[in-house]
Amino acid sequence: MIVETMYVTDDRALSAGATQADLRDRIEIIDALYRFGLGQDLADRDLFASAFVESAELDFRPAASRWGADVPVMTGRDAIVDTILAMFAGRVDTTHVVTNPRVRIDGDRACLTAIVEAQHLLTADHTVHVLLKNRYDVALVRDRERWAVQRIIIENVWYTGDPAAIFGG
Repeated sequence: MIVETMYVTDDRALSAGATQADLRDRIEIIDALYRFGLGQDLADRDLFASAFVESAELDFRPAASRWGADVPVMTGRDAIVDTILAMFAGRVDTTHVVTNPRVRIDGDRACLTAIVEAQHLLTADHTVHVLLKNRYDVALVRDRERWAVQRIIIENVWYTGDPAAIFGG
């Protein structure tokens, strides 16, 4: 079951009764998004895959529609990891920067809102690039001692460069 989320706009990060366990959960929740970005940047399949539950969904449609691309929702951890790593392997260099994380926890479920800046450059010619500033809406679930992504929706706020050269038409 996919958790419905929306941007986290609570007026505070923690309640007055927050515990060390609450803080640990927040760090682990944000770390799932760090694993997502760094796993791509290093082409580290295990690290990238560790960000997701087996049945995860990645919805890049809102971002891709900004430049007229039509992409399907990616479903399943292995499909997400295989598709993204294959698309970039030996062809695209990436760096991801995660900022402004906001977290809401409800038992073993959580919502995360963050801004992710994603720089993509053709390996053979770094003058061909796209810089994306995206808003991420992330649903997560507790996965034993860590948190993992159940669904990510990526909305592009702005971009510069040539996304079609990186992602295709």
